Formats: sequence, structure tokens, C-alpha cells
Amino acid sequence: MKNKQFGENVNGYSIPVLNEREVRAAAGIMFLATFISLMLILFEGNFVPIKYVIIIFLTDFSIRLFINPKFSPILIIGRYIVSNQHPEYVGAAQKKFAWYIGLVLSASMFFLLVILNAYSIITGLVCLICLILMFFETAFGICLGCKLYKLIKKEKAQYCPGEVCNIKTKQDIQKTLKTQLFVVLAFITFVFLTAFLFNKRFQEKTHNLFEENKISSSN
Repeated sequence: MKNKQFGENVNGYSIPVLNEREVRAAAGIMFLATFISLMLILFEGNFVPIKYVIIIFLTDFSIRLFINPKFSPILIIGRYIVSNQHPEYVGAAQKKFAWYIGLVLSASMFFLLVILNAYSIITGLVCLICLILMFFETAFGICLGCKLYKLIKKEKAQYCPGEVCNIKTKQDIQKTLKTQLFVVLAFITFVFLTAFLFNKRFQEKTHNLFEENKISSSN
């Protein structure tokens, strides 16, 4: 029986590809949902939203990997959002590997948080790993799972985001100058000095400006 093709055929590309723009959009949606759910856990102790998010992620990754990425609900939403942008095609093989990592992570969270209904340092670490993977994907266009693909598979990935798989010379606008590195270092020093000098002031309870004005007016 012939294996089902993963990815889509596009003229000019020798292997099945995916649209990196919709993949990044989907990663951004997933990151936002996970981040909001994590904030609700940290500040309100509410684990209900993250359980729904985990089920959604597990279902979506299962559809991508075992049916077809074209029918992934989150990818479809991402496709609609970036439909006016010119596609950026990437190899489907490395994305498939990266999504298997997502499937394993979401399945482990499903077992621990939904089935066992328990949290621990393990769930915290898994959640942190998920956030890091999705943040790098959506903010920087860096697929960390795809980088693991190259290390494990020992074969060159094709059509990587931003053409990072191809050896090329950086253009001047891409190079980081020593003066720019100095600016970053100075900025970090400035942040630490600000924290050192104003930390006690910043920890004072913030008051409502308008309520204070009401009290002053009534007096």
C-alpha cells in the first residue's frame, strides 16, 4: 500500500512542502493560548483552560500527522490569517518531525493533567518547553524541532525557513557590528542598574490615580 503524501506539491520544488507563513501563524495562536492558560494557573490557580488547550493541541497534531496538515483546524485558521501574504515554502519532512515532538509533549500533558488530573515539576517543564518551541517558531522563524531533525536524521534538510539550510554570505544589513553589540551590553547594564536603584520604589503598592483625586476632591 502506497504511503500517503505529507505536504503539498508546488511547481519548482522537488519535494512536498508546507507554507511557513501559515505554520508560524498557527504556532503563534498556540503560543498565545498556552501563555494565557499558564497565566491563569499562576495567578488564579485555574487549571481548566489549560486542559481544553491540551485536548485541542493533541487533536490538532493528530490530524496533521495521521490524516493531513490541510485539515488541521489551527493551520486552517493560520492560513486564512496570512492568506494575503506571499507563501514561503519549507520542506514538509522536517516539519513532520517537529510536529511529532509536539504530539509527544501534548500527549504527555494530556495524560498527566487531564487523565491523572495532577500537576508537578514535570508538567511545568513540559509546558515551558512547549512555550519555548512555539515562541522561537513564531517570533524568530526558528524551528528548533527541525534543527533536531538534521542532527538525528543525519541528512540535509531542504527548503528551510529563511533559506538557512543553504550556505550563503550574509549581506551587510544582516551583520551585527561590534558597536551594536556594545549597545546591547550597555542596555543590559542599564536594566540591571535600574533594578538595583529603583527596586524598592517599584515594589511599593501602586495606587489608583483617579480614586486618589476623588478622595482629595471630597476633602
